[in-house]
Amino acid sequence: MSLTGAALGAGLGSSLLAAAAGTLLPRRARRVGAGLGTGAAGAAAVVAGGAALSGHPWDAWYPDLLPLAGIRLAVDPLSGLFLAVTGAVAMCAAVYGVGYARGGPRGGSGLDGRVTQAMVPLFVAAMLLVPAAASASTFLVAWELMALTSLLLVVAEHRRRAAVAEAGLWYAVMTHLGLVVVLAGLVGFAAAADGESFTRMRAAADGMSPAVRGAVFVATFVGFASKAGIVPLHVWLPRAHPEAPSHVSALMSAAMVNLGVYGIVRVGFDLLGGGPEWWWLLALAAGAASALYGILQAAVATDLKRLLAYSTCENMGLVLLGVGASGLFAAVGSRPLAALAMTAALLHVVNHAGFKTLLFLSAGSVVHATGTRDLDDLGGLRSPMPATTALFGVGALMASALPLGNGFVSEWLLVQSLIHALPSGGTVTAVTMPLAVAVVALSAGLAVATFVKAFGVGFLARPRTPAAARAHESPATMLAGMAAAAVCCGALALAPGWAASGLTRAIAVAAPGPDAVSAQATLRPAGLPSTMSPLVIAVALLVAVVGLAALLRAAASRRARRRARLWDCGAGPMSARMEYTATSFAEPLQRVFDDVLAPETDLDVTPVTESAYLVDSVTYRARVGDRIEHRLYRPVLAAVEWTGQAARPLANGSVHRYVGYGFYAFTGVLVVLAVLR
Repeated sequence: MSLTGAALGAGLGSSLLAAAAGTLLPRRARRVGAGLGTGAAGAAAVVAGGAALSGHPWDAWYPDLLPLAGIRLAVDPLSGLFLAVTGAVAMCAAVYGVGYARGGPRGGSGLDGRVTQAMVPLFVAAMLLVPAAASASTFLVAWELMALTSLLLVVAEHRRRAAVAEAGLWYAVMTHLGLVVVLAGLVGFAAAADGESFTRMRAAADGMSPAVRGAVFVATFVGFASKAGIVPLHVWLPRAHPEAPSHVSALMSAAMVNLGVYGIVRVGFDLLGGGPEWWWLLALAAGAASALYGILQAAVATDLKRLLAYSTCENMGLVLLGVGASGLFAAVGSRPLAALAMTAALLHVVNHAGFKTLLFLSAGSVVHATGTRDLDDLGGLRSPMPATTALFGVGALMASALPLGNGFVSEWLLVQSLIHALPSGGTVTAVTMPLAVAVVALSAGLAVATFVKAFGVGFLARPRTPAAARAHESPATMLAGMAAAAVCCGALALAPGWAASGLTRAIAVAAPGPDAVSAQATLRPAGLPSTMSPLVIAVALLVAVVGLAALLRAAASRRARRRARLWDCGAGPMSARMEYTATSFAEPLQRVFDDVLAPETDLDVTPVTESAYLVDSVTYRARVGDRIEHRLYRPVLAAVEWTGQAARPLANGSVHRYVGYGFYAFTGVLVVLAVLR
């Protein structure tokens, strides 16, 4: 067995041992045993993925493990990339979870139960099996296992908060509707190919009619886009991710959603071999809508974890935009730009996994310390939680698409691929590429405002509530998990060329063509005049900051120093009630995008009993809901509820009536088959 197969087997075995430890060990030991086993599984997955990316593929068939079809596994460089990313996220989350699951009055309480501790490593194992699957049946079994284990983890704290059960219901319905659509697409693909192995499907794709290929792509695209949280199929994500335990939120947002992108790339590029322009225009439109809508919702959100969940919608939208651009360039014959756009998309998958792991773990540290995730109730965390504050600040910088952030690198590559398509493309690219560039630029600007709000309002100034004032620093294991993610983000930000060049074989599976990026410290898109060196930028900024600080210190040393109270407009010492809240910070932005966000406001004025002209109290409520959910999903849910109520007389408990229903349904199926044949 090759290194890739041995490491993958070790990862799956470690996950099973961790699940056994979480089930069998006593309460005090199970979280440590499960955490160590899950971390070992993540490390083995990183080794397996790295070996595959280095040119050591692996495949195997186990005919006796699954009835009729068996289990087919194969790891190529594209699979290896997602294995490595999933493993790295699992390592950070596993170390963090050891401390987070410790019982306490402010978070983590009840998470050391047997079910939760066993489900985390099983969830990781399922996410490792999805990219390693090499047949439709194996893929669908792994996909369903991933859905079920993640669902049990989402509802782990259902006894503590009523919103958890509702989030679990939304997630269960949406993820299984997505499974049904993916099942239909892959079954139709396998039927047309006369075989369900990916090898057979890949070989038969060229001989299929355009209608069949288009139907397979659309069906699988819808199902995979739902898992990736792409608008308008995103409604489960801002509900489930905030309610899940924070280390599970990191696994879902930084690893699981990536597998939706993996499915689109695997089916659309590898198995189907690419397609016409309209496929990728669909992907471009969905990615652009998700990027803009997601970051707008994040910008006005006051729930810290909900903000991060909508940020995931935005970043997955940017990834899908890059995937769509790559497919469009390949369809018009521009292979170098297709490879560059795919490089940007897959590099952003890696970068997003790094900073979103760090941000969700940091948010969990805040919840663990304060018991709340409402930014309007936080503030002043810098003094009692200096390490968490610094680590969240690093994550916010990385996610803000600013220089020194790893998110900036992949978005810069994406913009390079888009703007250089204008001279060489046709009418379609001439129309769509400027719009795509505008989407990337606007989402980047809004991301900066979003994370300035989250960091400034949540961690700086004075505490707004007693819970924030009593905050405490997190245990060492939680800080270690966050620090590991921060180190990965820093490495990706300062030396992105190593990561980009390491993706070469994975990109060749999806978008064959010349190497898209050359050099290591300096990024040079192949065939383009643009270059960018994050390391040089970092050194220049460091020199500038140190020089400016030295200059100011030298100037200040020549004058006598005196202490004075900060200017407070003559109103006396500033209080926490005078600070910006997350709601007030986002108010100007909300007004600009009022037609898109459609905020709901309610003003109640209560007069004094003796006089209608004197006011006793004024109550103002403002809420920015999910407009897509209200306009698209609520009417559907209302129609389903009405149909269920109207159909209640059909189920009166009569066995004879139920047998009659079955008879007529079976007869109708036979008639349809007779007519079609």
